[in-house]
Amino acid sequence: MNLQLKTGREKYPALTGIRAAGATAVFFVHFPMFPGSLIGVNVMAFFYVLSGFLITRIYYEQARWTQSWLSKYFVNRYARIYPVYFLLLTIAVWLRHDYHPWLLFKNYTLIHGLFSRYHDFIIEPSWSLTVEECFYFLAPIFLWLIRKWNFTCSLAAGALLLLAALGISTLHTSFLGTPLFIFSTTFFGHFLEFFAGIYLALLIMKIEKSGASGKKGMRYTVLGFAGIALLVAAMLYVYMNPPLKHYRIVLINNLLIPVPIAVFYFGLMRESTLTSRLLSGKLAGWLGRASYSFYLLHMLVIDYISRPFLAAHPTVSLPLCVLATYILTYLISVLLFFLYEEPLNQLIRKKFKSNSRKTGMTQTLFNPATSE
Repeated sequence: MNLQLKTGREKYPALTGIRAAGATAVFFVHFPMFPGSLIGVNVMAFFYVLSGFLITRIYYEQARWTQSWLSKYFVNRYARIYPVYFLLLTIAVWLRHDYHPWLLFKNYTLIHGLFSRYHDFIIEPSWSLTVEECFYFLAPIFLWLIRKWNFTCSLAAGALLLLAALGISTLHTSFLGTPLFIFSTTFFGHFLEFFAGIYLALLIMKIEKSGASGKKGMRYTVLGFAGIALLVAAMLYVYMNPPLKHYRIVLINNLLIPVPIAVFYFGLMRESTLTSRLLSGKLAGWLGRASYSFYLLHMLVIDYISRPFLAAHPTVSLPLCVLATYILTYLISVLLFFLYEEPLNQLIRKKFKSNSRKTGMTQTLFNPATSE
């Protein structure tokens, strides 16, 4: 099968680079280069804003409440997300040797992120797939509410879902666990991050329909980056001052940081800056395309190859091992994208005749990797 990686042809190529940058950040949070340097700054807000933007930008104008359109939409989501997850989850199950039926059911159905037991995540980062899948399931409703009424009505629906989830969390069961679990691990606690992306998409579509050209300068890129840097610094301060740490992190990460992230993305799309050009480059495109496989694969490589190797060879340089692991994982991920992820994605779409591109956008979404 002759597949070509068409980098540089996306409508918003810098957002493909963001996927690579995000996957890289997650890797070095999970496998720091220096002992004691681990600081658990959550970067998932960047991905959730991106998902909200791209799902809206791709599907808003073509969304229909018909069996045909909904079938196409959910087939596209399945084709992009599940085949890679299924393969790597099966490998992880084999490596872990844990075949408890309920554990396997929750992980293979991607409902595991709705239950407040951390050890139930066979692939550690896959909790965020449950967050994404909840958004994908609800997105047609959110888009319909915007088209029928307005953005505020759709946002209110998201807030009502949060209140319902918080109510369930008071029942003291593992399903939706505790209020802190809701805000840290579920879509309901993270819905504002997705809605920041939805609002950004609506704004960008309005600007594009007006025919306005890109802006000169770097105002929005710098403003967004400065806001992100300020809030990340605040997160680091909170981590060094533990009292009420978790709730302060929720305030910063779930409520505040989506705004400068959306401003930063606006700058990447509308301003020609060194940052946007670097993120739009060929290398960033390659790494961005393979970032979903990388995101799911990296902990398996770290836990089952690199850390056992370091334990058996304590004199080996940790930074060198971390860098080698990063490069190895990305090389495997690129191969996985070419030889498995994209061919199977195209095959499923072709099988179900679900490969139209009515918006004129090619696949650019992270999720970790979630495109049309």
